[in-house]
Amino acid sequence: MTDYRVAPGEAQEDQVTASIEKFTSQIPSSVYLAAALGSMAVSVGFQVAKKQHMSLFIGQWAAPFLILGLYNKMVKQHGSDATSGHNE
Repeated sequence: MTDYRVAPGEAQEDQVTASIEKFTSQIPSSVYLAAALGSMAVSVGFQVAKKQHMSLFIGQWAAPFLILGLYNKMVKQHGSDATSGHNE
């Protein structure tokens, strides 16, 4: 059976990804949490205003904000690339 897993150091991120992560890692993780909570609050507001479609649209933003916050936290802890040597 062939092993298709990627070993550490086998693949590296490109410079575009590294530059985006360099910029976004400066954003505090609490901003992403606040954005998620804010989108939920706005969604509730639209529900109260009987605007169901807009409420569902805005309410679905919470999960992506939380995922971005998690990604941001991982970049801060582990760096852009496990092979960079800056995170050891």
